[in-house]
Amino acid sequence: MTLPLFSRVILTQDLPDVDLVTGDMGTIVEHHPATHDYPEGYEVECFAGNGETIAVVSVPATNLRQATNHDVLHVRRLTPTSP
Repeated sequence: MTLPLFSRVILTQDLPDVDLVTGDMGTIVEHHPATHDYPEGYEVECFAGNGETIAVVSVPATNLRQATNHDVLHVRRLTPTSP
């Protein structure tokens, strides 16, 4: 199932290289159709609570789910040294 651009998605797997964890929310900014060499994927932009971009990451479609009205937003610190 192809997700629409600019829709909100939830990570279903940790991305430790960019300090994102399962349950973090992002916005789809690009779709990458599957090819012979690569599975379907998306570029997802994740934001801090103040609206600043934390990361833009490539994520396989299998590691995302669409956000729903049953999801509750929650705040966590990105790193122990964050202000």
